[in-house]
Amino acid sequence: MNLEGKTFVIMGVANRRSIAWGAARALDQMGANLVFTILNERFRRELEKLLDDLEGNHDIVVECDVQDDEQIASAFEEIGAKTGGIDGLLHAIAYAGKDELQGGYSETSREGFKNALDISSYSLAIIAKNAKKIMNEGGSIVTMTYLGGERAMPNYNVMGIAKAALDASVRYLALDLGADGFRVNAVSAGPIRTLSSSAVGEFKSVMKEMEERSPLKRNVDQLEVGNTVAFLLSDLASGITGEVVHVDSGYHVMA
Repeated sequence: MNLEGKTFVIMGVANRRSIAWGAARALDQMGANLVFTILNERFRRELEKLLDDLEGNHDIVVECDVQDDEQIASAFEEIGAKTGGIDGLLHAIAYAGKDELQGGYSETSREGFKNALDISSYSLAIIAKNAKKIMNEGGSIVTMTYLGGERAMPNYNVMGIAKAALDASVRYLALDLGADGFRVNAVSAGPIRTLSSSAVGEFKSVMKEMEERSPLKRNVDQLEVGNTVAFLLSDLASGITGEVVHVDSGYHVMA
């Protein structure tokens, strides 16, 4: 798949294990131009360690705190000015406090609930609001979700609620932005060792179960997920919107 001349924004690279980094690698291999957003300078330093591994020269890095409406607007104005327009965006941002991802869901704090829903779900809506202003014709938005939004998973707790809200947001944004020719989809990745997943209690047992019970009898990696993100961002998926595509070795089809 050739994506030369296309420009995509990647939101959510924390380190080499990030699913967003898998997507960046896939898009880079296909010749795309990449723009990265970061939360703060600490993440800039982490990103700079990785950029030399890419083939292209992706030098636009913009700070964007998804809990700051003014900074979001400013970030996308800057991106639009520097690129002349984008062809798509990956939203790979989620957060819940570690204490909220162990034990029972009934123990979720009010503040923990608000933070998880704000950062993990609402952020997609406000990002879409600003991104569509600089989106080229046929643009596409992809977000990252998880099976814990469709069914109850041990210890996933409030993040499962946030992912369920995110899945619903994908459908409503697909309807909202479809009139302008923009697509919105989600990729539901199987369990992968990332900075976020490390906070989930007994995460190793989740990976072991997937390896044992999934039709492919293995876990997936960041690049496999990234390739699917690249497909959904590309014109090859021009007729797909409002969809959740599972990349989990088929685990989601098992009862």
